[in-house]
Amino acid sequence: MINETFVASDPKSAYELAVEKYGTNISLVSAKQIKYDDGVLRSEITVAIPLEVYEEVSLGGVVPKDDDEALLSEIFELKEQLNLMKDDMHKEIQDANPVVSEVKALFMRKGISGFWLESMFQTLIGSEVLEDAKLLAAYLLEEIDDALKVKEEDLTHPKVMMIVGPTGVGKTTTIAKLAARYAYLLDKRYKVALVNLDSFKVGAIEQLAHYADIMQIEHIVVDDVDNFKDTLERLEGYDVVLVDTAGMSPYDTEKFIQTVEFVKTDAPREIEVSLLLSATVKYEDMEDIYQNFSFLNPSSVIISKFDETKHFGTLLNFMLLYNLPMSYFATGQEVPDDLLLADKEFLLEQFIGDIDEG
Repeated sequence: MINETFVASDPKSAYELAVEKYGTNISLVSAKQIKYDDGVLRSEITVAIPLEVYEEVSLGGVVPKDDDEALLSEIFELKEQLNLMKDDMHKEIQDANPVVSEVKALFMRKGISGFWLESMFQTLIGSEVLEDAKLLAAYLLEEIDDALKVKEEDLTHPKVMMIVGPTGVGKTTTIAKLAARYAYLLDKRYKVALVNLDSFKVGAIEQLAHYADIMQIEHIVVDDVDNFKDTLERLEGYDVVLVDTAGMSPYDTEKFIQTVEFVKTDAPREIEVSLLLSATVKYEDMEDIYQNFSFLNPSSVIISKFDETKHFGTLLNFMLLYNLPMSYFATGQEVPDDLLLADKEFLLEQFIGDIDEG
């Protein structure tokens, strides 16, 4: 894939330039707003283009010179040889050590990737830990504990918090829980407002309006970027503004572009993005979710649906591979009760119980 950047007045226009040039067989890599030397704020998006499409459009279908082809061929061959050597080394360690094979198989069955496990085994070559299954499992659990990050709750400064995530993860209910927590359940009662950008889901506006009515806090429906900016300016005196967004398939580029426009709004306060991720996330969907939401620069992950699974390995794997801190756990449907501050030990206890069953 080849990356190329396009610039326009807004993300949607920049993306349309990319589609006009390369067609729809491209994927969004990043989107940001930059103030240029002339003082004008412009949107830059970067897209990934398949090599054959790039060559056809940008190079006019010109085939690289023989020397270039030979060099590329040598580089690819060298990379393949290095990967094979690495695979052989891993295989030798596992074939020679049944303890490693046993523990690796167990952790992989529970959702932890072989890539991460093998990187841990490499640090233990020559250690007695590799000779004892219980010690090795305990070591891996300690490494998981060290690698997990928690974002501490900080309400010392006013904040705008936008919740994004795939469809069906419980964004509206989670926002209601957060609103109740900030407005009523802490030592100080914070001034909270709810902003709704979700005009796609039937009943989404009514659901959030219902929660706002019960809690007697302001609820505003926004339909475009200018309205959103004006709304945030009007709510400048609030401690916390919680923003509900449309649920998005990782493959729905149109909704992503619209959300980027809201996130990159030239607002009076920085918008803090939190990715809501279900504890039931499938291993196959994990990378797609991260790749498509990462360009929104989420500062933390809120994990929902703890009550819908007993298997947390894939979720842990997501946190290990993508290095995002956790902020809250949603443990059920009850508002406001089923919301906890993120806690590494709590999550690991669930995973250890699953490991013990294995």
